[in-house]
Amino acid sequence: MKRSVKVASCQVPEVRENVDEAISWIVKYAERAESAGARLVCFPECFLQGYLVQEELARRNAIDVTSAAFKSLLKRLAKVKPTIVFGMIEAAAGSLFNTAVVIDGGQLIGSYRKTRLLSGESIFLPGTSYPVFDAGGLKFGINICWDTNFPETAAAIAAQGARLIVCPANNMMKRQNAEKWKYRHNEIRACRAKETGLWLISSDVTGIRGDSVALGPTCVIDPGGRVVAQVPLMEVGMVVELISA
Repeated sequence: MKRSVKVASCQVPEVRENVDEAISWIVKYAERAESAGARLVCFPECFLQGYLVQEELARRNAIDVTSAAFKSLLKRLAKVKPTIVFGMIEAAAGSLFNTAVVIDGGQLIGSYRKTRLLSGESIFLPGTSYPVFDAGGLKFGINICWDTNFPETAAAIAAQGARLIVCPANNMMKRQNAEKWKYRHNEIRACRAKETGLWLISSDVTGIRGDSVALGPTCVIDPGGRVVAQVPLMEVGMVVELISA
């Protein structure tokens, strides 16, 4: 008998260099997701500190997951019941990584380091593996934003028996590019869903910063490549969907 699990994905304002504010958004929406019955909640790429790709800024804000500072953050998330995934800038052995962490009950379950980096992400080292995780019996893996342009990143998750691709993203970009990519994000992600037969959920930031804009989208895509739920572009919100494990 197949089991179904509710998952949630959040479209939230961009937060930069303010970990306290980011954690507040995570707790707020994780609690809403819990009330809706969700077992897994996704937040955007690098959401903890902001998508910082200038080395000085990134190093100043990077956090080692073995540090006292990170352990203090975990304590603040201890009462959050759903499994949560959020992006962060990770410091490890002198290097920086664009990482998504998986946290359950205030415990770090594991992490994924982005493997396919943009030219503007040269401050980061690429990850080398595709771990899979479990939330309420639902097996999932993670692709971060640009990763989804490469079929092999989704295939590596599917090969391990996962049923879901979790995609933290951050698409704050110049307005012209934002308009160009407005629909392409979901078109590309739909290809990965159809190729693998997996569900896909994405989470993005939204808002305006100077001459840049983050439209979204945050959505749920089924194994047939159909968008079954989406937060409206430029709106803060959350989608919740029941998917088969």
